[in-house]
Amino acid sequence: MLKNNDKNIKGQHLLNDLSIKQVIEVFDLMPDTKFWIKDLEGNFVHVNKYFLEHSGIRSLSNIIGYNDNHIAAAHIAEQFIVDDKKVIQGHVVNDRLEMNSIKNGKLSWFTTSKRALRNQSGEVVGTYGITRHLNKTSEVLSGLNAVQSPVEYIKNNYMNDICINELAGVAHLSVSALERRFKKYLAKTPKQFLNEIRLENARRLLVESNRSISDIANATGFSDHSYFSKQFKKMFDQLPSQFRESQITAQTSERKIP
Repeated sequence: MLKNNDKNIKGQHLLNDLSIKQVIEVFDLMPDTKFWIKDLEGNFVHVNKYFLEHSGIRSLSNIIGYNDNHIAAAHIAEQFIVDDKKVIQGHVVNDRLEMNSIKNGKLSWFTTSKRALRNQSGEVVGTYGITRHLNKTSEVLSGLNAVQSPVEYIKNNYMNDICINELAGVAHLSVSALERRFKKYLAKTPKQFLNEIRLENARRLLVESNRSISDIANATGFSDHSYFSKQFKKMFDQLPSQFRESQITAQTSERKIP
């Protein structure tokens, strides 16, 4: 029988014999989980099979060297790019709950984690991460169902003046119970969630329309233009005008993957 020290040595030899390629290919075995590696410029170095399937891309060679602007809607790609820059600077993303579109165009729940990728010298050389599609995770779904009605109400009425008592009534809960559920299952307050939904829709309109910034602010529930700009910069690290200008530049320089 091998002693513990002998087992450790044997295990270390096995790890030394494994190639990085073999390790990352493990992610091809994970259904409903997207895995990717990017370089410092945000270009894809590797993605797993589910990532390709979810993105509608036929082969790995078709995505290597491209970035999020080539495969996602502009307002969504921008958030991925902002996230990557934060991760490179030392920020860590842990199981962040978010809504995104699936292949049929419908919205679904995902959870995302990201890390900086370092070489043997400890230098940051890129980023990597996973995004899990949660529709088949019963425990998470039960939690999401607990806030489903107020979440749907916010999604459909974000442009209106919504108060916390109104949301509590929709959920048939007290205000305190509603806030506890949002904090437990979404890690944010109802007000924070409403604000994020409004800002996400504002970001989409900045890309998809030529409406003025003040008009977009009003259309997404912000009656105060300066407050809208302040909240937008806080969430996306850019003022609305800067974001729109950056998207115009990106759209003229980038092309989608064929």
